[in-house]
Amino acid sequence: MIPAKFEYVRAASAGEAVSALAQAGEDAKILAGGQSLMPLLRLRLAYPDALIDVGRIEALREIRDEGGALLIGAMATHHQVVRDPLVRAHAPLIAAATATVADPAIRHRGTFGGALAHADPAGDLPAVALALDAVLLARSPRGEREIPAADFFVDWMTSALDPDELLTGVRVPKLGPGWGVHYEKFHRTAQAWAIVGVACAVRRERGAVEDARVALTNMGPVPVRATAVERFIEGRTVSSSSLRAAGERAAEGTSPPTDLHGSAEYRAHLATVLTARALTAAAAV
Repeated sequence: MIPAKFEYVRAASAGEAVSALAQAGEDAKILAGGQSLMPLLRLRLAYPDALIDVGRIEALREIRDEGGALLIGAMATHHQVVRDPLVRAHAPLIAAATATVADPAIRHRGTFGGALAHADPAGDLPAVALALDAVLLARSPRGEREIPAADFFVDWMTSALDPDELLTGVRVPKLGPGWGVHYEKFHRTAQAWAIVGVACAVRRERGAVEDARVALTNMGPVPVRATAVERFIEGRTVSSSSLRAAGERAAEGTSPPTDLHGSAEYRAHLATVLTARALTAAAAV
């Protein structure tokens, strides 16, 4: 199918992109890597009046150390994120999850910020951002603002970005010593969206779990923090039985969808199994 007619603007800088967004109004879309947007355009599930191409803004691809956090530019590709030494050293959960996104061709074109702004609950990276307490940086004609990941995903494929805001980067707090991480997901075919996924980070001290962060992919219209799991496991001695018991609480407070890939009950079961696996791997039992 041929996309609907739209005006095309290639922005040379973030400021130019923001100005173009402001002029275009609510019926504009940002084109980053295009791996999610282009299929929507072809199927006419999205029909913007204007398309703002930010693909050549190199300043938005930077990944840098800010002391206690990493700043990952919104235009950094998945391939770049997976291979970046700062990400691998200080945010290994992001590297692990990003390595599972689609296939190498998609990872070379798709962008870190684009995957988050798309806000698909079946996407791998929103849950990771939530688990790591990431902060998303948005720029508009009014200036810049910071949006915690917990507030960024507001509904199915809907983010907190205003129509004239451009996502410029993501600030991710570093994980210090003692943390183990793992991303576990189930999908029936290679390169498919996750039916359920679990982003997990665990900090151990003297044989017990001192801190745990667990977030779920595709268990509701937005990524979900598994707070019941976190509350149960924190302070407990690390053992296979305690981690399995924590996993059994993964579906509490969630609203998994029923679709062609599985029922809500099936997803709830998967969440318990995958959470136990992710905790076990992160805690290195």
